[in-house]
Amino acid sequence: MRDVKVELLAGLTAALSLVPEVVGFALVAHVNPLTGLYAAFIICLVAAIWGGRPGMISGAAGSMAVVSAGLVVQHGVEYLFATIVLTGLLQMAFAWFRLGKLIRMVPHPVMLGFVNGLAIIIASAQIQHFHMHRADGSVGWLDSSSLLGMIGLVAVTVLVTVFLPKLTNSFPSALAGILAATGVALALGIRTRTVGDLASIHGTLPRFHIPQIPYTFETLRIILPYALVLAVIGLVETLLTLNLIDEITDTGGRPNRESMAQGVGNFVGALFGGMGGCAMIGQSMINLNAGGRRRLSGIAAGSFLLSFILVGSKLIERIPLAALVGVMFVVSAETFNWKSLRGMAKVPKHDTMVMIVVTLVTVLTNLAVAVVAGIVIAALVFAWDHAQQLEIEIEGMAEGKLYRLHGSLFFASATQFTRFFTPKEDPAEVYLEFDHARIMDSSALEAIEALAGRYRDLGKTLHVRGLSEHCDRLLRRKDGSVTMLPLGNS
Repeated sequence: MRDVKVELLAGLTAALSLVPEVVGFALVAHVNPLTGLYAAFIICLVAAIWGGRPGMISGAAGSMAVVSAGLVVQHGVEYLFATIVLTGLLQMAFAWFRLGKLIRMVPHPVMLGFVNGLAIIIASAQIQHFHMHRADGSVGWLDSSSLLGMIGLVAVTVLVTVFLPKLTNSFPSALAGILAATGVALALGIRTRTVGDLASIHGTLPRFHIPQIPYTFETLRIILPYALVLAVIGLVETLLTLNLIDEITDTGGRPNRESMAQGVGNFVGALFGGMGGCAMIGQSMINLNAGGRRRLSGIAAGSFLLSFILVGSKLIERIPLAALVGVMFVVSAETFNWKSLRGMAKVPKHDTMVMIVVTLVTVLTNLAVAVVAGIVIAALVFAWDHAQQLEIEIEGMAEGKLYRLHGSLFFASATQFTRFFTPKEDPAEVYLEFDHARIMDSSALEAIEALAGRYRDLGKTLHVRGLSEHCDRLLRRKDGSVTMLPLGNS
């Protein structure tokens, strides 16, 4: 029973933190707050029930809201619903072809950059709650009394959230922080902004709704690019969050199953008037810190979110925004990998560069661009390092000259490889040994064939030995410039 209580309270805490985030993201996407809340509880429930990572919380995400905004402004919300339906289908196709394993291609520095970038985004997103819109349309800080009240309540929330676990783990510290700040605000009569000041969250059950758009190729031309970007962003953020939770809990998630659940959640959510969503690292961390580890916590979060919409809106709308801001500040600080900063002097410089680039690009553009940039940089650095490791030993032989290659021969080292040889000065018979080297791609095969051609033009012969069976077979398909010695011949 204790585990059930912990899971339910963790889900409640995550649901409370979802409300202002989701409402804010809906406003960013230029849609009704209920559009965000509907999406949040649907995808949260679907992912919790059928997903591949128990304990992970999904909802309407800011990274997807930013992309959606342009579509809504230009074409209207009905096009957004159609786009999210297509996004869900693309994500389901991704899972069907079992492409979730591609997440293994993400290097650790990219993962660190992703985590740190999202931590910065979570913290910076809270600053807007300290601002106000003036009568002249400008945006500035709250007046001094409101600002002090806001800061004080944030401080109460942070202190309770941080220090309560040192006394007891019987109650989620984030939920205790929210209750403490709410109690202080009510007891002292502090006038401060509440959830209700953002928008009303009261609503009814969502209704099934087929997007009202012309079903033509022109419509597909409009929505397909958005759907592709949203599908990629949603899955990248989801799978990286899944990896992070795997590390924290020392358990293994199922990427393909989670990808399928995300696709189904977006597909169903859009047909019930919801915007796009994915896994949310901040709310997932809140859930984990509150003790949520099972599917029940995610189911509870989605269910509580629905209950807020249907019957609990007046109560939830009275919660000070400062309480939820304080929780998100704590989440940001706990999400940021501080060890990555302390260890910068101990890791290769290129890993540090990749981490910093991904962090900055995540903050300045979007997650998909950041991850792709990080992977490309990491791949180029990897190729450069391995290209520099190519070495050669030269020995004289009674029957000619021996070149013994060490390292990996591929596109990045092919030019350096050809510079090792001196065909004009070499004897008539030259031997190239691959016992301690590997051929990695077609560029390597072309380099070997081109080298053999240089010897052939001088009336000399290049003999190759020590190749793997596969590479031996590939070279034998060429035009005969290379003389292959039998496998194992030395």
